[in-house]
Amino acid sequence: MKKIKFSKDEGSLFYKELNESIKNYFEENKINKTGNQKMMFKIIMYFGLVMLFYSLMITSSSVWIFFVLYILLGISVLLTAFNVSHDAAHGVAVKSKFWNKLLFQLSFNLQGNNAYVWGKNHNESHHLYTNIEGSDIDVIHNPLVRMTTSQDLKWYHKFQHLYTPFLYLLYSLNWFLFREFLMIFNRSSRTIKISIPKWEIVKLIFFKVCYLSYMVVLPCLLLPFDWRFVLLAFLFNHFLVSIIFTAVLAVSHLSDYVEHPETDVEGRLAMSWPKLQMCTSVDYNVDSSFLNWVLGGFNAHALHHLLPNVCHVHYIKLLPIFRKLAKKHGIIYMEMSYLEALKSHFRFLKKMGEQTEFKPMAYEI
Repeated sequence: MKKIKFSKDEGSLFYKELNESIKNYFEENKINKTGNQKMMFKIIMYFGLVMLFYSLMITSSSVWIFFVLYILLGISVLLTAFNVSHDAAHGVAVKSKFWNKLLFQLSFNLQGNNAYVWGKNHNESHHLYTNIEGSDIDVIHNPLVRMTTSQDLKWYHKFQHLYTPFLYLLYSLNWFLFREFLMIFNRSSRTIKISIPKWEIVKLIFFKVCYLSYMVVLPCLLLPFDWRFVLLAFLFNHFLVSIIFTAVLAVSHLSDYVEHPETDVEGRLAMSWPKLQMCTSVDYNVDSSFLNWVLGGFNAHALHHLLPNVCHVHYIKLLPIFRKLAKKHGIIYMEMSYLEALKSHFRFLKKMGEQTEFKPMAYEI
């Protein structure tokens, strides 16, 4: 992974004052940055829903009820990832380091994905070098979808804004079946290569087998349905989870408003780290208590990137401070409705499929 040297600019002062103001907010209100009682309720609720729907699914007698419960189970697992796994990975779901680690490992590995690989890359790559090719693990070179200017522009890319949503349906299946295995053999389409410890490779395989066992094998053995119904439910569940996941996250960093900065030959970036986070993230409906509850604060992406040491349950209360200081220091905070963020995402795909070079649109406050 290419290391980046950041520069000092107005973002540096913004970030310094932001941290001071956030610290004062928590001290004056005598509360902790980590999860509170509301977060504890969410943890219990989401894990409870997973266990409830699995218990009902594995004992269902009707095919249609089985399908509905299987889908509800999949959505509950995804919402657990949004609300618990993510904050736990940052060590802020609860106060205890031990319980954060356990919650993260448990909730992530039981989805059939490797917690170590995602956690390390998310914290040490994506959060540090957002949208910077060769440094951000989430920047990919998918031959079918052109998302960076370094990729060759092919004739079929001009249609990518039309066919990409169908590829999004395969996101979680690709993650489960191929993504981590390709990383092991350095065959990933991601622009940086990673090394996975042998023990984590063992865990990776073990939990994938476990996942297939309780999501496919056990229902086939215990339920009075043809195995093809179980397989169909498994696939449909992944399609639905994939489209929800990409609909929530893709609009934040893949937008025709955000930048994809490049370093000079010495690996220096002509901006500070805080400014990088602000110009590579789009937030949507950040004042919505409903979306904060359901999405675990993923709709407030810029705020999260700058304050990963704060649990998402506090985001809405911190927004006035965040907005005020961004305006004071002349930092553009890109926030909009989800519909506008979605339109921007598809404009980005269309432009990347037609233009050799890409220049972000100016965000109008």
